[in-house]
Amino acid sequence: MSAVIVGNGVDWKNRPVLVTGGASFIGSHLVDALVAREAVVRVVDDLSSGREDNLAAHLASGRVELIRADLTDPGIAGRLVRGMSVVFHLAADHGGRGYLELHQAACASNLVLDGLVFRACHEAGVDKVVFASSGCVYPNHLQTDPGQTLYLTEEMVGPPYDPDGMYGWAKLMGEMTLRSYHRDRGLRAAACRYFTVYGDRGHENHAIIAMIARAFVGQDPYVVWGNGEQIRNWTHVSDVAHGTILAAECIDDGSAVNLGTMERTRVIDAVKAVLRYTGHEPRLEFHPEMPTGPLNRVADNAMARKLLRGWAPEVNFMNGLRRTIDWYFATHEREAVATSLGRRLTER
Repeated sequence: MSAVIVGNGVDWKNRPVLVTGGASFIGSHLVDALVAREAVVRVVDDLSSGREDNLAAHLASGRVELIRADLTDPGIAGRLVRGMSVVFHLAADHGGRGYLELHQAACASNLVLDGLVFRACHEAGVDKVVFASSGCVYPNHLQTDPGQTLYLTEEMVGPPYDPDGMYGWAKLMGEMTLRSYHRDRGLRAAACRYFTVYGDRGHENHAIIAMIARAFVGQDPYVVWGNGEQIRNWTHVSDVAHGTILAAECIDDGSAVNLGTMERTRVIDAVKAVLRYTGHEPRLEFHPEMPTGPLNRVADNAMARKLLRGWAPEVNFMNGLRRTIDWYFATHEREAVATSLGRRLTER
């Protein structure tokens, strides 16, 4: 089924799409956006980090089909991509900074997963593959000075390659594989480099949710990983979901595009914002020995604005942070979070 162009976009109504990892944090928000566009959505998720509850309303209405399966099992990828017009490939062994640094072998499994999905899509004649890549593909040696006003542009990913751990290597290889499939076999594809995504349904192994959780349980002293000077561009999940759909509509040649805000926020400033909004007044305790990642990671999103019909983040950090805090406080129980927080900071 070839894409039908309507006005300035693609007509998603009744279009069969597959979202791998669609019960996860970002994946479920992408499903929300596709359902709103009246696509026919199939989700495959092994529920290792995704939650069926994230799709509950859509499952109850019959708008979404959920298949619990491991895409690396023989024949599964081929069976599930058959008949799909667009495949959004978000499934991965992934997590926040603590998980990525402490589970390198697990992240290496993404090399196999991505290759199986891409091959299955080509063999099934899928119209388009959209791959969830990451800011982790950018060279570590560029991101060492928090005092530098740095914005990472797409062309900075190149020799000498120096991605962020095994997770970054797998995402880089995924991008390169997709471009090869397009060049050699005509597969239409796009890759989206996600930058530090946050929002409701997020997990405590990601920095913003960890900060919120520490305030929620009244942690004192309040632990901050690193020295607090690390710089990030936290991007709200709704903006990432919108950009991912635009990438499906606008990019065919396997090119990768950054999806991230250009707001530069220090970790310590994010911590202070969380504490102000929640009214928690603890003593801060810094732990530079803990996983912190690059010291200066912020996207340049000029390419997205150019290629994705003017896409730009609509949710600024402070507004998105308050929304996320409100969601977390309304949906969690303090005793349960306090009991499991230590484990959840580094596990899925």
